[in-house]
Amino acid sequence: MDYKSTANTIMKEIGGRGNVNQLTHCATRLRFTLKDSEKVNQQKMKAIPGILGIVNSGGQFQVIIGQDVARVYNEIIPLLSENTPEQEEIKEADSVVPDKKESVISRLLGTISGIFTPILPAITGAAMLKTLLILLTMTNIMSKETQTYAILNFVSDAAFYFLPVMLAFSAANKFKMNPMMAVSLGGVLLHPSFAAMVEAKNPVYFLGIPVSLVSYGSSVIPIILVVWAASYVERFADRVTPKSVRFFMKPLITLLVMAPVALIFIAPLGNIVGTYVAMGIDFLNNHFIWILPLIFGIFGPVFIMMGMHYAVTIPIVIQSITTYGFDMIGAGFLVANVAQGAAAFAVARQIKNDPDFKVLANSAAFTALLGVTEPAIYGVNLKLKKPFYAVLVAGGISGLFVGLMGVKRLALAPTGLLTLPIFADPNNMMNIVYAIIGAAISFVLAYFLTTLLLKKSK
Repeated sequence: MDYKSTANTIMKEIGGRGNVNQLTHCATRLRFTLKDSEKVNQQKMKAIPGILGIVNSGGQFQVIIGQDVARVYNEIIPLLSENTPEQEEIKEADSVVPDKKESVISRLLGTISGIFTPILPAITGAAMLKTLLILLTMTNIMSKETQTYAILNFVSDAAFYFLPVMLAFSAANKFKMNPMMAVSLGGVLLHPSFAAMVEAKNPVYFLGIPVSLVSYGSSVIPIILVVWAASYVERFADRVTPKSVRFFMKPLITLLVMAPVALIFIAPLGNIVGTYVAMGIDFLNNHFIWILPLIFGIFGPVFIMMGMHYAVTIPIVIQSITTYGFDMIGAGFLVANVAQGAAAFAVARQIKNDPDFKVLANSAAFTALLGVTEPAIYGVNLKLKKPFYAVLVAGGISGLFVGLMGVKRLALAPTGLLTLPIFADPNNMMNIVYAIIGAAISFVLAYFLTTLLLKKSK
């Protein structure tokens, strides 16, 4: 793939840089926030070499590329104006042409996805380091008593503890707020002085109003609500302050208003919401532990097709892992991903007269087994339809198995054969064994069903 040429063509067919409000990317997709999605030439976009598909969902126009997405992204960034989301706050929302057909739920999911996608590399890296430490201690290669372990342990915890700060920056880009002001508010929630007050458990008052003593380390919902509210305060401050003093008065007003309001009202409210989410997860884990692996074993590929897999799952997974130390969704995605790879391998075996498609199917199958399924979904299984049906059936059956066995993912990372160690539980050696068995069941079923369906259609 010629990354520069692909980037230029994408920018041309998407309506030019003037139509782009924001651009991020995940493991396989460019995620554009556009001013007017009707300016996109979707037919020509789909025809660009290297583009596996496009999805317009949740307020984002997603271009599916696969594992080369970061290289294409790096070529697109210079084509945009210098005021990219990573460098400065984004233009005011009134420059955006809203999509009248977009529902409230779709906008909400798009916002959630836009906030969480940019932080995934940091928390995935930290999660994999934490998994490595588990393996090293389980095999007695490293002792928990060593200083090396202590350092690596807090390194692996840092991204999760400072999650509110990272979310503040990401949410600021989504809510059109100065990112550094948002980061400051995230710092307020985590400041050592406030943490000491929480630890002391003595009543704290601000102007006679009680301040809720809550530990916000690793929290998710409180800072998102705080930044959302702060974005309105900042815009109000921008309107009411004279130009001559706006440079320092605007941030002063924002900080002076929002810091107390965050500590007294908004962050505690977010903590209550997070507590109820955790209670819901706990209820499912205690009474229907099989339900989440079953649902995502079947419908995981559908969420991926819609581009909503991050928006639907990441907030729940982070809340579950930070609260309980594990999540149940990962097992469902593991078997679903393996099923995609197995089905694509079966397709490659059945294809006799198209060597190029055979190579594509084999390559897509391999990447799916590693946890990146878009090439298999869009390039192979969905095109032929029947392999995709086989994937749903295999994912459902194996998802039910890993659910009934209570297979837990202990770290947030993509689910595939290379990341199986994220299912290693030092307190339950059978956890990873059942994960491997579930993956094997999924592979065999998907491969067999795909082969059977393709032979019947000949």
